Amino acid sequence: MEILQPPNWPRPKGYSNGIKAKGDMVFVAGQVGWNEKEEFESDALVDQVKQALKNILSVLKECDAGPEHIVRLTWFVTHKQEYLDNQKQLGAVYREVMGNTYPVMSLIQIAGLVEQGAKIEIEATAMV
Repeated sequence: MEILQPPNWPRPKGYSNGIKAKGDMVFVAGQVGWNEKEEFESDALVDQVKQALKNILSVLKECDAGPEHIVRLTWFVTHKQEYLDNQKQLGAVYREVMGNTYPVMSLIQIAGLVEQGAKIEIEATAMV
């Protein structure tokens, strides 16, 4: 993969402006912050993000891929202010689960998610 960073732009924090990649594309459906039994263990956004990211990695493991293969994440949050208020903790949890992988990302605030109690849903695209 090659990170695409225009020379006069400041380096973004926690994501990349663009990525050039080759390989097989893998698409991971939106993952919420519940466990493998489809149960939420916490209603805290930070905990749900951690679990959603772990869920993405569990799916990617099925094709021998890991966080280093992810080229795009799309985050859907139900409460933008809760996300903003927890950015430091979210960054720490992200690095704990994903390491120093910073794909392109988008964050979208939505009215709600289908799963009762979900605060976050994250979709992933990987190149393997």
